[in-house]
Amino acid sequence: MADCLGMFPWGVIPMKKVLGAAILLGTAMSMMHAAAQAPAAAPATPQEPTWAYAIPPAPPPGSPPPAPVMDDGKMLTLQGSEKQFTFNQVRGRLNNETPTRIAPADWFPGDHPNMPKLVAEGDNARGIIACSLCHYPNGKGRAENASPQGLNKEYMVRTMQNMKNDLRASSERRKNNTQVMVGFTKAMTDAEIEETAAYFASMTWTPWIKVVESDTAPKVRSQAGLWVPLEGANAGTEPLGNRIVETPENAQQTEVLRNPRGMFIAYVPRGSVAKGKALATTGGGKTTACTVCHGDDLNGVGSVPALAARSPRYLARQINDFRQGARKGDMNEIMRAVAVKLNNDDILNLAAYTASLPAPSTGAPGTAAR
Repeated sequence: MADCLGMFPWGVIPMKKVLGAAILLGTAMSMMHAAAQAPAAAPATPQEPTWAYAIPPAPPPGSPPPAPVMDDGKMLTLQGSEKQFTFNQVRGRLNNETPTRIAPADWFPGDHPNMPKLVAEGDNARGIIACSLCHYPNGKGRAENASPQGLNKEYMVRTMQNMKNDLRASSERRKNNTQVMVGFTKAMTDAEIEETAAYFASMTWTPWIKVVESDTAPKVRSQAGLWVPLEGANAGTEPLGNRIVETPENAQQTEVLRNPRGMFIAYVPRGSVAKGKALATTGGGKTTACTVCHGDDLNGVGSVPALAARSPRYLARQINDFRQGARKGDMNEIMRAVAVKLNNDDILNLAAYTASLPAPSTGAPGTAAR
């Protein structure tokens, strides 16, 4: 029977997963039915894991906006690439004077298939910026956005359609790039959504985050939602505390050159990986195990997305968004039934564990200590 297949709304799942997923579906349906039968006081909104959002502090009242970084015309190079681009070209800007967008730099064209026009260039007439600017041509993305590389096509189509129909948002309203993405999906045709999802799904996810269990982490600042190490006299380390600090291995490569091969390091509290493993694989006596729907290796099943070897900050935001009801629509009530039982420590531990796991066909989990 282990080799039999069962059909679920999110795709074809091995029968050994069907029973667990059916139990989860029944639990979620029971919870929704009970809520409809007897009104209850709305629960207090859980305090969000602020480290996952990296919202910069508000400037003092009356402060002028920061001056934009201007292109001086210098050609920039990146080790391993034969290409050269100006600062504006790296960021997909036509010049310093206008908001007109162009195709962002593609340092390594051989690393990915041919990009659809919207992925490569965007569409100025509809206000759509190229997908490759934020998510990179190879779909790796960064900690402040998403990494669509290698995700299931059906899942990505559903995600963009949910955004388009106001069923997916961020629970942190100051996270502006989520609302920007919602705007893009509203301007996209269904065919473009399908084409974009198919492009990113055609690639295989490879890990680029090293998880380090530690008591300390680099001192960082928020740069548009990305934790960037401080430099100069302000550089150094500080106690990590109860948070995850996910930061570029080389800030210059990531922030200035937008290197799609650049690596990230996630500093996580000591013991968090083991705690996350226990929760993900057993449910910890408080919720349903992640492995029931996302697979024993957490590399996804059907259109249930992969969690392994991906950004811990991204995963933490999504669990919190489910928990707070910011993600709705198709199948999301099932995930909400799981997320509402998790506290911020649980979210941190799950994020640390899943980030430490190997992606498909890779080696042992990349966890180190310091």
